[in-house]
Amino acid sequence: MADASYEKYVDIILATINDSAKKRGSGIATRTHEYLTTKMREKKAIIALTDEGEFAGFCYIESWGHKQYVANSGLIVVEKFRRHHLAKRIKQMAFTLSRLRWPNAKLFGLTSQYAVMKINTELGYVPVTFAQLTDDEAFWAGCGTPEKPCCINCDVLARTERRYCVCTAMLYDPKDHVGESFPVPEEVVNEMREKLKK
Repeated sequence: MADASYEKYVDIILATINDSAKKRGSGIATRTHEYLTTKMREKKAIIALTDEGEFAGFCYIESWGHKQYVANSGLIVVEKFRRHHLAKRIKQMAFTLSRLRWPNAKLFGLTSQYAVMKINTELGYVPVTFAQLTDDEAFWAGCGTPEKPCCINCDVLARTERRYCVCTAMLYDPKDHVGESFPVPEEVVNEMREKLKK
């Protein structure tokens, strides 16, 4: 779980996200340096590093709609660290952090990547319509508008009045998973709980 001591990695995280989006030719909601710094300070981010401190991957979480919804966003793994299930491990940690912070909130995500859809499915997410996601305007502002795009596909979202896009909407409703354990070891869950108390 990232905190303020990891802020030195924000520039490389942003560069990695932007570079990956360009290579894939896919959309991604852009975030500022200050935004990711705030996520770390608020303990709303997961960062993966090598033993030597080299940046390997990242994801952040945010609550929307009066904490009724939580999104895990910005999932990225540095290219040379891919194909080792690191994205899955980061997503499991972000999922766990989300559930610890907001146990009754619905978790959701938008993605155009098959690998992320597969990870989400393993965690219990199901595909849903965009209407089943938060109506919080602050969340949707992250996609941008045709006049001021953040994602290359925001025109599709605008044209369809936020009913469709290139991304697939996925939702995890905790009411459908009562009694299920977290996808990470119990000692990791306990360590996260302790860090959240500080």
